This record gives sequence, structure tokens and C-alpha cells, in this order.
Amino acid sequence: MDIEVKRVWFQNDEIFIETVEGERRSHPLKWFPRLDKATKGQRHNFELSPFGVHWPELDEDLSFEGFFTYSKEPISS
Repeated sequence: MDIEVKRVWFQNDEIFIETVEGERRSHPLKWFPRLDKATKGQRHNFELSPFGVHWPELDEDLSFEGFFTYSKEPISS
């Protein structure tokens, strides 16, 4: 999956990404305890790579692909 992200932000206890195509995805911060407990400054101190977001100070990584495929909701069959 080739995803190019132009923007990352936090709002209402969620983390959001926006792709260059204009697609937006989000996840609740409570899914990521390090980000949830981080200060605003720590959250905004991130690096983008071709694959995801990295917070060096928090030792946290989220893949862009995960925003499109990951869910903590149970999968029903």
C-alpha cells in the first residue's frame, strides 16, 4: 500500500492523518498509551517517513497503512 501523508494532527483525543489525495483517517489516542499520556509538545515532536509517523522522544511508531487497516473492534464473521 503506497500512502503519502501531508498532515498529522491531534483533535478531541484522536490522532488524524490526511493523505495528499485528501483522504482522512483517525484513531483514538487511548489505543496508544504513550501518545495518550504524552504532553502536547511531545505529541507534536514527530518525524514522517515514507511508511509512518515516529516520535523519537516517546519511542512510538504508527504506520500509515495501519490507519487504513487496523481496528481494535472485534471482527464479526
